[in-house]
Amino acid sequence: MFSAPLIFLNFGQKIFNLTLIKSISGIRGTIGGKAGDGLTPIDVVKFTAAFGSWVISKAEHKRIVIGRDARISGEMVNNLVIGTLQGLGIEVIDLGLSTTPTVEIAVPLEQAAGGIILTASHNPKQWNALKLLNAKGEFISDTDGKEVLEIAENSDFSFAEVDELGQVRKDDTYIQKHIDAILALPLVDVEAIKKANFKVAIDCVNSTGGIFLPPLLKALGIETVYELYCEPNGQFPHNPEPLPENLTEIAKVVQQKNADLGIVVDPDVDRLALVNEDGSMFGEEYTLVAVADYVLKNTPGNTVSNLSSTRALRDVTEKAGQQYNAAAVGEVNVVNQMKATNAIIGGEGNGGIIYPESHYGRDALVGIALFLSHLAKFGKPISVLRASYPSYHISKNKITLTPDMDIDALLKKVEEKYQKQPYSTIDGLKIEFDKEWVHLRRSNTEPIIRIYSEAENETTAENLAQKIISDIKEILQIS
Repeated sequence: MFSAPLIFLNFGQKIFNLTLIKSISGIRGTIGGKAGDGLTPIDVVKFTAAFGSWVISKAEHKRIVIGRDARISGEMVNNLVIGTLQGLGIEVIDLGLSTTPTVEIAVPLEQAAGGIILTASHNPKQWNALKLLNAKGEFISDTDGKEVLEIAENSDFSFAEVDELGQVRKDDTYIQKHIDAILALPLVDVEAIKKANFKVAIDCVNSTGGIFLPPLLKALGIETVYELYCEPNGQFPHNPEPLPENLTEIAKVVQQKNADLGIVVDPDVDRLALVNEDGSMFGEEYTLVAVADYVLKNTPGNTVSNLSSTRALRDVTEKAGQQYNAAAVGEVNVVNQMKATNAIIGGEGNGGIIYPESHYGRDALVGIALFLSHLAKFGKPISVLRASYPSYHISKNKITLTPDMDIDALLKKVEEKYQKQPYSTIDGLKIEFDKEWVHLRRSNTEPIIRIYSEAENETTAENLAQKIISDIKEILQIS
């Protein structure tokens, strides 16, 4: 269970209102407004040109794969991106309506120099973004991201002459290619899933999950699927982030139809949430825990999640006699740590599963196939599977930043206050208290500090968070 009150600590200062966020992995913003304030056509062209120019400087072949989720602005952004890349002399392979993991898979298969995914993930419909991939189909590194942003800042572009404009090829075959690749994974047991005769409800929030989930489930041998919001028109029927408060409708459908479980994905299908047969939430944090448990039962090896994810993954990993490692928040950081420790499974507590046997990217489709294999072999209801794991509760809080707030100095003072406790500073500040912890970090996508805390019950987790928030208030007032 989660709680997320918004704590305003502005002390009379004006609160930031950013609608264009430039990070190392891409550009995210709201559609409309003035150039530089939101994700306007000018901004789309500018940052696409910067990424395209960076690709040209790094790669022998000039080819980029693009794909998009179904949000309303997608077609407009897609046209701008294609035209800009063509203008740079880059060949474009356009997957059209697709998913983030599908584009990630397509980049190396097409021997492309990079990829751009047009999606703002779980953000509401007014948002869109350019997610940038390298030639491996993985998010670009911190160093590469900074180079792209510098090119954009300097408008260091050189466009192609008329006879050297890039060509465009549309490719709609990757739905099946992605599904085939999933079915070929040794731990995906289609026969066990088919034998279990699951009845499944799905909520695809009217984005591209509606194109991908039904054929995947059919290929896995599931005959009864209750579809909720599977029309890819970008009209999100509820907040698209797959949190419990946004999933009340599918919970009712699961109960009414006596389904065995509910499956929920976000607009670009890299996050997976599950609903128990009684309509209760399996818990987004526990998607990775359950899949990791299944993988560990069949393949010995290490695991990785980010510092803000549940301790339950560590517990399950150590129970299997393997080693758990934590990474800084952000998919690229988790992937780097997974490679460094030869992890066999990893991801993030937001329902993001990274299974290297498939590819190094969060993939809800792979997660669905592995989870259903696990559930089928478990042979009992999904709620019983959930109850078999250590139970922790995370309290999610946030503090709005102000223009004069020195975040690094603030975290340093909190660190000094708790220096006798085990702590980590690889990503903000994480302090451990036996099996409880609190993690403070600056958000990569919003102008806030996130304060996550976890304990074995909800009250303790919330009290721990409020204690740290009280400490921060006291430090700021003294300062």
